[in-house]
Amino acid sequence: MTLTIKKPEVTLYTDGACKGNPGPGGWGAWLISGGHQKELCGGARSTTNNQMEMTAVIEALATLKRSCRIQLYTDSEYVLKGMTEWMPGWIKRGWRTAAGQPVKNAELWQRLAALAALHEIDWHWVKGHAGHEGNEKADQLANRGVESALKDHKA
Repeated sequence: MTLTIKKPEVTLYTDGACKGNPGPGGWGAWLISGGHQKELCGGARSTTNNQMEMTAVIEALATLKRSCRIQLYTDSEYVLKGMTEWMPGWIKRGWRTAAGQPVKNAELWQRLAALAALHEIDWHWVKGHAGHEGNEKADQLANRGVESALKDHKA
């Protein structure tokens, strides 16, 4: 007899924001599982929008204490395509692009890939700033992260 353990199901919305690119940035994530919700956000004084989009997913996945079944929603085609299309080629080429250049943000991609491998993730793209509740919430959290990065800098 095989015992199958059902993985917890999590819905995850992530977003990144940057005031200038590069510039001060923030990331936000909204996790929903059963009747529980968790809001996460943070920021950096000097970063890029793509780095914040990736950091949102990394930080959200890093908070999960066990392997989960995840519905992940992002408005970042960079993150979505990186994880679902480009990653195998980068790995095969030793973290180089098809043009032979080093992959930008390789350290973040490697961390993201390692965390994603612990879970079953269905990746979904949503149009940003289009009234999608989860994306709007993640965007608010990302902007809160930018504010905290700016405030920390002034202190």
